[in-house]
Amino acid sequence: MPDTIASSMDLRRQLPGVTTLLDHPELQPWRQRHGDRLPIRAIRETLAHYRQRLSEDASDAADAADDIGDSRPEEIDLVAAIRARLELLTRPNIRPVFNLTGTVIHTNLGRSALSEAAIEAVVQAARHPVALEYDLEKGGRGDRDRLVEDLLIELTGAEAATVVNNNAAAVLLSLTALCAGREAVISRGEMIEIGGAFRMPDVMSTAGCRLVEVGATNRTHARDFSQALGDDSGLIVKAHTSNYAITGFTSSVPERELARIAHEHGIPFMIDLGSGALTDFRTLGLPHESQPAEAIAAGADLVTFSGDKLLGGPQAGIVVGNRELIARLKQHPLKRALRCDKLTLAALEATLRCYRDSEAPSRSLPTLSMLARDATTIGDQVSRLQPVVQAVLQDIAEVSGQDCRSQLGSGSLPVDRLDSRALVLHCKRSRDLSRLERVLRGLPRPVIGRVHEGALWLDLRCLDGDREERQFVEQLDTLRPLWDRTA
Repeated sequence: MPDTIASSMDLRRQLPGVTTLLDHPELQPWRQRHGDRLPIRAIRETLAHYRQRLSEDASDAADAADDIGDSRPEEIDLVAAIRARLELLTRPNIRPVFNLTGTVIHTNLGRSALSEAAIEAVVQAARHPVALEYDLEKGGRGDRDRLVEDLLIELTGAEAATVVNNNAAAVLLSLTALCAGREAVISRGEMIEIGGAFRMPDVMSTAGCRLVEVGATNRTHARDFSQALGDDSGLIVKAHTSNYAITGFTSSVPERELARIAHEHGIPFMIDLGSGALTDFRTLGLPHESQPAEAIAAGADLVTFSGDKLLGGPQAGIVVGNRELIARLKQHPLKRALRCDKLTLAALEATLRCYRDSEAPSRSLPTLSMLARDATTIGDQVSRLQPVVQAVLQDIAEVSGQDCRSQLGSGSLPVDRLDSRALVLHCKRSRDLSRLERVLRGLPRPVIGRVHEGALWLDLRCLDGDREERQFVEQLDTLRPLWDRTA
């Protein structure tokens, strides 16, 4: 046993030093790009790994009363390991992926992709000083909301608008500024919970409101609201049930009627639309989705909605409505804590201009384009890619093309599905399914699908455009080597 330990120590001493490895020709491009700090870190971490492995090999050999032998790694293997470590250290955490899950607006995958116009606007805002809170006409301090307010007024018919960092913040700000210390009245069937355990009752409590539920889960009538209102009532709230649907024996109060009841009692009427939409989805062959303009026309005093879901823009919470109420929101201390930065406002402005200036915003907004893709086009793509993917997987899986149903996602049209087509990967050995999932996630641009009925489904609805398809195909060359390394 002492001889084995001594042998292990000798092998560890024979490992090349940091300086020797740093001067290796294979590492010079990394030094030119990053200097010496990162390569030295990668070298030290790699050497520590090999020293640990040699110690473990020595321990195993001692337990077996055997000699460790010459298990010292070759220098070429060390350098390859260092390069792999450098690639891992320099790889960004926010990486592009292929969303082939069948959920178009996927919260965990970043929701909506921005239009080229929005991307260019973000680049310009990031690269240069911008007139964010500076009034160029008056030469003094301005209001950052003005960058998008006129566009929102034009697109929704509201009197005024303000923007915060997401729709949850828009709801919180509105409730806090208008109803703190008073009663917020809402239908029991609209006590929503969305992803991340965001619950309307909790938001109302945080805002300092006293929740008053009216009606039943499936049926609420106008008289329920009228009977619940009193001197302490501060707001009637309607929440769009964006991630579920109540069907069967149901009844709800029309928005116009709720506005009338609220105004008769001298309190505002607020609608939380959730996703929101600025175009008629029926023109895209999709079910109708409520629009802010419709809510304003129905008499809502405030309407809140998201900028990064059906709108197809950056994460933002938008509030449109009555001028005096919007002014109260802007003056509240929470507004500063929840305000958007210049990059968000630049992307949002560019997105809103797509709606204002184009008769067909789906041509420039990727989210709308993917939602509008027809199943025949997706099917043609499946037919092209099926033999390519099959040739790569060979003995690993059988690849077929099958019909499937995509969903919008992120609480948008929860019961509606879109006809689509998918590549379906049936592993020849059932235990290989999770391994195949892992290998696809390990590609240079990870491929994210979904497991269904014992197979991996790759819904191609979001593989939109020649460039996306080409990038998907080009990286398949790396799949088989990665598969072999995970054996």
